[in-house]
Amino acid sequence: MSYVSKRAVVEKAYLELPTIVLGPTLIGEGTIVGTNCLIGYPVRARVLEALQLASSGFETAASIMEALDEASRGARIGRGCVLRSGSIVYENVVLEDHVQLGHMVFIREETRVGEGTVVGTSTVVDGHVEIGKKCKIESCCYLPPLTKVGDNVFLGPGVSVTNDKYPPSDRLTGVTIGSDAVVGSRAVLVAGVTIGEGAVVGAGAVVTKDVEPYTVVVGVPAKPVGKREEYEAKKKAYERMPKKGDWIKTPEGWKVV
Repeated sequence: MSYVSKRAVVEKAYLELPTIVLGPTLIGEGTIVGTNCLIGYPVRARVLEALQLASSGFETAASIMEALDEASRGARIGRGCVLRSGSIVYENVVLEDHVQLGHMVFIREETRVGEGTVVGTSTVVDGHVEIGKKCKIESCCYLPPLTKVGDNVFLGPGVSVTNDKYPPSDRLTGVTIGSDAVVGSRAVLVAGVTIGEGAVVGAGAVVTKDVEPYTVVVGVPAKPVGKREEYEAKKKAYERMPKKGDWIKTPEGWKVV
């Protein structure tokens, strides 16, 4: 079933069916919304309130959808965005221009995603999160409330950010990831830590303390092993020596050696 709110503004965007758009959502020109996406979903308290108001009309799906629509405060989706099938974007979310979401991405309320950022398939951004411009967040990452991510950040597949040192507690503390940082696959960032600008966190590391800018850390717990300039030198050397069967990036695109 498709449903597009009468309060929504869709500026020459492409909505694949079925799609649900609730509340005063704005979808910018040139944006593509895949099948089974849900945009503008209300927070839990507003959903419960809406369903109570619609209780007399539970015999029809339309009455429930209208109640949710009325409760929604809408989302803002910029121009030229891509929301692939199955993604859910809550109310009061802002996706700036040219943001791309993979399949089944979940973004909760009060989150802002900066221009040109890519969020991979099955990633959960759990509300009250700030993500900068031109970031690349790979598949299956988890970003809890109070997480702050700078510009041009890379998060490898399955990166897990936490916000509670003694779960479940009554005190949440966010993680801050500085611009140009690189966090390897399956790394865990413990509540309250700051990853400095340009720092590198190795795959599988558990970061329990702040990481200085342009420092490379690895291990459990993560410890410094070098500087970003050394990392970049090793990366360039690695790129220059591909083996048969490797993929390499060229000006024309990715090719097999």
